[in-house]
Amino acid sequence: MAPRLVPSSVLDTIKTLDPEHGAHIGGQGLSTGRTFGVRDKATGDVLADYADGGVAEATAAVDAAAAAFPGWAATAPRVRSEALRRAFELMVARTDELAALISAENGKALADARAEVTYAAEFFRWFAEEAVRPDGDFAESPAGGTRTIVTSRPVGVSALVTPWNFPAAMATRKIGPALAAGCTVVLKPASETPLTALAVARILEEAGVPAGVVNVVATTDAGAVVGAWLADARVRKISFTGSTGVGSLLLGQAAERIVNSSMELGGNAPFVVAADADLDAAVAGAMIAKFRNGGQACTAANRFYVHADVVEEFVAKFGAAIEALQVGSAFEDGTAVGPLISAKAVAGTTALVEDALARGARIAHQAGSSELDGHFYPPTLLVDVPADAEVVRNEIFGPIAPVVTWTEDEEMLRQVNDTELGLAAYVFSGDLRWALKTAERIEAGMVGVNRGVVSDPSAPFGGVKQSGLGREGARDGVRAFTETQYFSVDWS
Repeated sequence: MAPRLVPSSVLDTIKTLDPEHGAHIGGQGLSTGRTFGVRDKATGDVLADYADGGVAEATAAVDAAAAAFPGWAATAPRVRSEALRRAFELMVARTDELAALISAENGKALADARAEVTYAAEFFRWFAEEAVRPDGDFAESPAGGTRTIVTSRPVGVSALVTPWNFPAAMATRKIGPALAAGCTVVLKPASETPLTALAVARILEEAGVPAGVVNVVATTDAGAVVGAWLADARVRKISFTGSTGVGSLLLGQAAERIVNSSMELGGNAPFVVAADADLDAAVAGAMIAKFRNGGQACTAANRFYVHADVVEEFVAKFGAAIEALQVGSAFEDGTAVGPLISAKAVAGTTALVEDALARGARIAHQAGSSELDGHFYPPTLLVDVPADAEVVRNEIFGPIAPVVTWTEDEEMLRQVNDTELGLAAYVFSGDLRWALKTAERIEAGMVGVNRGVVSDPSAPFGGVKQSGLGREGARDGVRAFTETQYFSVDWS
């Protein structure tokens, strides 16, 4: 069955963005003389030819950001705040248009895309409010005779590198705090999904952000572009969201110039269901934690540890919900799960399932999508999964839910923490005290207790171990783009 094509209204929106002049530098849309195709993930059709940036464009973007930095840093916090607030309002007003654009280039279901726009816009609102709450302190020194004044200043030109899975939210989560702090930015969105980033940059300038404050360079040569930024003495910050492997390489490059670094890297989130859990609530949480964006999220539940006393009932209820999922192209009515991002992603997901089956696991439930062409994989529930299967030990980034049965708390926690990744986790129990004590022992930066979502602009987002460095969101988000300075004042 052929997926439904992208509506003509969305194609008109893409034309308005003028992606062939998609190197957005100094407030201007520029051609690079080269283009790459942005494809519909359901059909493989080319949606747009996008300007393919290189080192020259990367340098020009830093030129623009460096020129704009003194003025933007000196702009009153209230003015920066109001620009971000207007950007929030514009995004909300254009939710349908932006959601359709996300669905077209990313493939996620429209309902997921609308939720992403709401979430993404909220970062602009949150950081609009934080922009007028600067950090600071004033105190007498312990020895007397002096006063210490502590303040903060914007770190400077900031390089932002974002992934394809949340093309709006990953951009606003970084741009919002950077602009609130007084930084200017150069943004490299994923080449799979550059159109949304371009639309966000245009909205910011419409909202009153001066030209040059936000610059966008999309490229098929990420190493050259980001490498040029990290080698440029004017770039003082890198904020990256992506795989642990790439993050490690960027940290090595950043170390050469001691560049301030924030890293939001891979995840392998456990989802723990206790014997006394409300199973209906646990299933509802599991559906969100696992299948939002088709499982292509760093916070996605990756492995399900279900107590032996309730595993049969949980699997039956979870399986029924999975079988009810409609798989299809984003623009089909009722679609809950769209295509994966690429053929490579499908192959990787398939290999993980095949490995699990070879180790003794079996498919208990599965949604139907066998008649669809394109990068589709049916949401699948695996049971009898051994704890050492690759599907348990590796980040899936697809709609696969492997269930591991447990009976003893200590052994369950040992398995839960037996990974170098520690971004998110989920715990469901009727005993809140047990749930919180368990959450405290899980090696993860964020734990959802009796809920399947952990992301919130007002909360510090980030992980431990090889899942990253630093936090995004909350007050931490602004601090990531500032440096502390203090004045020691003679008071004798």
